[in-house]
Amino acid sequence: MLSWTITFLILAVIAGALGFGGIAGAASSIAQILFIVFLVLMIVSAASRALSGKMP
Repeated sequence: MLSWTITFLILAVIAGALGFGGIAGAASSIAQILFIVFLVLMIVSAASRALSGKMP
């Protein structure tokens, strides 16, 4: 999922540099949403491993 976030971030940067404002805005918002989802899943995974007694 992190690779999708990076892909949309790069797409947003390239589209913004070329002047495609609508596409850049959409790609940027998708990248932000995916990044937040990735962070939440990482925190949940780390917490579940910590509660089960396994070291990360």
